[in-house]
Amino acid sequence: MELGVLKPLLTSLAMPPLAPLLLALLGMLLAWRRKRGGLVLVALSLAALWLLSCHGTAVWLARHALPQFDAVTTAQLKANQVQAVVILGGGVLPDAPEYGGASQPSPVTAARLRYGIWLARQSGLPLAFSGGIGWAADGMPTASEAEVAARVAQQAFGFALRWSEAVSRDTDGNARLLAPVLMREGVQRIALVTDAWHMPRSVAAFERAGFVVTPAPMGFTRPIESTLLEWLPSAQGLLASRQVLRECLGRAVGRFTLM
Repeated sequence: MELGVLKPLLTSLAMPPLAPLLLALLGMLLAWRRKRGGLVLVALSLAALWLLSCHGTAVWLARHALPQFDAVTTAQLKANQVQAVVILGGGVLPDAPEYGGASQPSPVTAARLRYGIWLARQSGLPLAFSGGIGWAADGMPTASEAEVAARVAQQAFGFALRWSEAVSRDTDGNARLLAPVLMREGVQRIALVTDAWHMPRSVAAFERAGFVVTPAPMGFTRPIESTLLEWLPSAQGLLASRQVLRECLGRAVGRFTLM
């Protein structure tokens, strides 16, 4: 078994909601054994889960825990002599009954694909897509992210991908496996399309692979509701916090492995 298969499990153990729930369970066990600190641990764990479930927390974390990237303009692409737009995959829906069971892009992949195609049309640049079957989908009967993206780009947008890489399973693989495909045709300066929270690690990976990268972020973590609702727990807020924290964890692990 490849070690990468364990990445989704280990990530889940370190991320909310599982991490604070496990700490709360530990606190309950300590309290049952008449340990005074047990109830304190339960209270702190539940408070952490509450805060991390607030979209306002996700916005604060995104602004203060990650490097910031501004939206790109076509003028910047021209000034930086960008040669291609590169979109990174973000998962697929293996079985979409409404489409006759055909695999479809996940909401994350669909949003990246839509923006990447828009950017390519605005700039006149060719488009590349990188994404295979992620570690979390290991063993599932599904098409690769790149296969799904190529089909949807053509059917829904009337736009053809110039290059496609369908084997990578994570961000480092995106960069490492796409590099020979593009550099074989002399493409080294790229605009990289992915979510803003995913951009720091993505830029680092593609620069290590030899690219000159112009970040083209989308999916910014910004306030989306009234102030009161931003600080009430929600599934949406928990997902946003989890995405930012997962990126922080990925960057920390990446720095450790490169030492």
